[in-house]
Amino acid sequence: MTIREHASQHGHAQSLPLISESATVTEVEAMDQPRQTEIRAKLRELAAEYGFEDAVADRGPPDWEAVFDAATSADRRLAPQIGALRDRFERAHPALVRIAFETDEPFEFAAGQYLSIRYGNRTRAYSIASSPNREDTELCVRRVPDGRLSTRLCEELSVGDEIAVRGPHGHLLLEDVSERDLVFLATGTGVAPMKSMIDYVFEAGRDEHRGEPRNVWLFLGAAWADDLPYHEAFSDLAADHENFHYVPCLSREPWLTDWDGETEYIQDALLKYVDERALEDAAFGRHMARMLAERPTTTVDARIDPEAVEVYACGINAMVYSLETAVRRLGVPQRYVHCEGYG
Repeated sequence: MTIREHASQHGHAQSLPLISESATVTEVEAMDQPRQTEIRAKLRELAAEYGFEDAVADRGPPDWEAVFDAATSADRRLAPQIGALRDRFERAHPALVRIAFETDEPFEFAAGQYLSIRYGNRTRAYSIASSPNREDTELCVRRVPDGRLSTRLCEELSVGDEIAVRGPHGHLLLEDVSERDLVFLATGTGVAPMKSMIDYVFEAGRDEHRGEPRNVWLFLGAAWADDLPYHEAFSDLAADHENFHYVPCLSREPWLTDWDGETEYIQDALLKYVDERALEDAAFGRHMARMLAERPTTTVDARIDPEAVEVYACGINAMVYSLETAVRRLGVPQRYVHCEGYG
């Protein structure tokens, strides 16, 4: 399996066919939230529980060095939690935005493809998050520290601004409709091409084959709850369609709230939803065997037969390579695994 990397997209973004020199921005919306108030409350809760109240000031920015020293002196296991809370407290906002725009003339693209966007004098490639059936086009942008363009898009872009658009391009595309179920896996903004595909699947009736429903899965991973792009839209879709199974996975949210969903990396959460009957004669390493034996946290009662699915994955390279290893060992046919990585 070849894992296509976003780095190669950026390299030739400016050479793609020109769609519009002056597409008009119609929507700019932050999808994440400022959470400093929640974090202060959590620090006070931890301080009361572990006895380091003196290190947590009532006003002003926390003295994170003092908090860290006091917390870890009380219990060294608090180190990763305090570090994560600090990183989130100091994170610029917004860090996750959805951007919609309209071009003078309509253009065609396939669900899963990407465009190149130029704003000012910077150009970068972004996957399309909207269905090909929509009149406007939507992107999902994560602020990257010292990013060439993402910071400007998050901080400066406004409705009415103009951007240059080139493309489309990309080979992360849906297979022809078949009886196979679909499994989408993504981290962060890697869900953008998946959202385009999933919306299109249900709009076009591709969630059925010869009158029989196909199970459509989405495993979406992030650190914090408000880092899940389109969380509400996917939850609504799952409520409307019995054959759509949405499994959000949050690694850091339990350190701040009472999140009771999946917390594993998505390649591990996936294993919890595999049909054990399809693996009766298979042998796995200790870690995979343990995850396969764990019960899902969600109420989804459907299960995945690795030999009867097609898999689409997009996210950071480390996740995509781990996923490739996992699905190969599970027995998903290589020709039905389609991946794109970045970072």
